[in-house]
Amino acid sequence: MIIMLASLGVLLILGVPIAYSLGLSAFLYFILLHPELLPILPQRLFAGMESYEMIALPLFCLMGLMMNAGGITTRLIDFSMLFVGRMRGGLGLVNVLASMIFGGISGSSVSDTASIGAVLIPEMEKKGYSPEVASGITVASSTMGMIIPPSVPMVIYALVAEESVGRLFLGGAIPGIMIGLIMLLITVVISIRKNYPREEITLNRKEVFDRCKRGVLAVIMPLFVIGSVVLGIATATESAGIGVLYAFLVGLFVFKNLKLKDLPDLFSQAIRTSATVMIIIALSKLYIWILAIERIPQTVALWIGGLSLPAFVIILMIDLIILLAGTFIDVSPAILLLTPVFLPAMGALGVGPVQFGAIMITGLAVGLVTPPVGMCLNVASAISRLEIGTIFKAALPFLMANLITLICISFIPQLTVWLPSLLMK
Repeated sequence: MIIMLASLGVLLILGVPIAYSLGLSAFLYFILLHPELLPILPQRLFAGMESYEMIALPLFCLMGLMMNAGGITTRLIDFSMLFVGRMRGGLGLVNVLASMIFGGISGSSVSDTASIGAVLIPEMEKKGYSPEVASGITVASSTMGMIIPPSVPMVIYALVAEESVGRLFLGGAIPGIMIGLIMLLITVVISIRKNYPREEITLNRKEVFDRCKRGVLAVIMPLFVIGSVVLGIATATESAGIGVLYAFLVGLFVFKNLKLKDLPDLFSQAIRTSATVMIIIALSKLYIWILAIERIPQTVALWIGGLSLPAFVIILMIDLIILLAGTFIDVSPAILLLTPVFLPAMGALGVGPVQFGAIMITGLAVGLVTPPVGMCLNVASAISRLEIGTIFKAALPFLMANLITLICISFIPQLTVWLPSLLMK
């Protein structure tokens, strides 16, 4: 294990993509310790991707891409403006509220940053917000994209933890909303202190009705997708297909921004995104197999159980490890590596798989806004042309919402298990 972890660290330092670093270090392990298992490796690689639940991954990616191509971003911003635009710091509040809604549509924080940021960062700068604050709000609020259901990382976690995708979606709903509400409060406080402007909106009844009509079609989409799972109408994979059909019909015939000629490019983007994740999953399965061979999860659980520390201290330690891992490793490989190691230990402490899934995703979401990996930081940097360190400093006050929520869901199980228990037996 020491040789494997050391080789993994060296490969990552050399800049080898994490998927191939995982595969090469695992291959080295089998060559040195279990050469008799080498003929089985191809079978293990394919078995890592051969899962019915994983069909949902490209479908959810395609659903978000279709809705974005259908003009969802501007409609969500217009819809959000009706509710919070007239308040102090209206555009900042619109940024957070639109990200809450967009997160339930795309399932991707990076897509949230790119779509919302491309529209609102330049607009906020025009209205007197500094580029740093505009970018900071955008990246921090986009972290809700992978927490509020439907969520692509939740699908990956469900595969590793062997837990219901529907229950995990419901488990992430309250934490995601909590983050959004706390961020709205933080934005109000900062806007009052810095005297950010209100948005002067004068709309007649017809314009209000039109904005609501366009916005509601987007808002109900996640309810439509998740509701089909909760009510037993469809599996999570089938609900992703329903979401794609809904996005296609609304974008093509209602919003009329989606064109048939756009479909090949959208399919290509969804395939590339899914293929990247699939490669990581396949090669990380070798790593997970090694953990099982060496009984690492059981060893970690016994070691943690033997510590003479209160349970809350151990949970905080694991929270910290998740936050640190998210800083250096992208979300998908972090889920695949940490879940099999810490899930048994957390179970021994009374933390169930749904609660731990919410903890894992909420903690790793912070990593999207922290250097050096920080995918959302890089996207916002490309839009605003600011250094990622500058954007990170501006995002720090808003990330307090994520940390407060992480601590709450770590010690109040009802925040994550109440909805699944209520709606799914």
